[in-house]
Amino acid sequence: MDAKKAEVRARLAQEAAAKKGKKGFMTPERKKKLRLLLRKKAAEELKKEQERKSAERRRIIEERCGKPKNLEDANEAELQTICKERHNKIGKLESDKYDLEWTNKLKDYEINELNILVNDLRGKFVKPALKKVSKYENKFAKLQKKAAEFNFRNQLKQVKKKEFEMEEDEKEKKQEAKPEWANKGKDKGASEVEAA
Repeated sequence: MDAKKAEVRARLAQEAAAKKGKKGFMTPERKKKLRLLLRKKAAEELKKEQERKSAERRRIIEERCGKPKNLEDANEAELQTICKERHNKIGKLESDKYDLEWTNKLKDYEINELNILVNDLRGKFVKPALKKVSKYENKFAKLQKKAAEFNFRNQLKQVKKKEFEMEEDEKEKKQEAKPEWANKGKDKGASEVEAA
């Protein structure tokens, strides 16, 4: 029994040793080193790209704007000529910008038209992208609308109906509308009745 246990242990030890010997080419240490090297290489490439872009930017700025001019030693006439040059250059650049924007819009329109023609020829129609709408937004909007109507009704002032008062007011107005002599006759008639 001890012999079998020893044999099994020996076999397991051999298998473990064989596994350690056959780890493969990419060990964890090699993977770490490779990652570090890749990161360093990427950082260097990024720096080179940034330097190249900044140099290109400086070159284009110098080409478009020209060399900086000494404004401190210039007299008034030279300053005026520099300002006029800059103004003319800005006008030219603005017109170029407008032309480029217009051609860009025209090309976008042509591309759109050609896409429509291609889709028509294929028989495929582009389905417009639909907006995602929540189910509950409509319900919520309806509830808010009802709440607003309810509040509006509550905020209105209560008005009492004056049906009978209006009739009395109309009678008084009719009496006031009669001339004085007609009212005096009534007063005299009333006073004669009281005297008798």
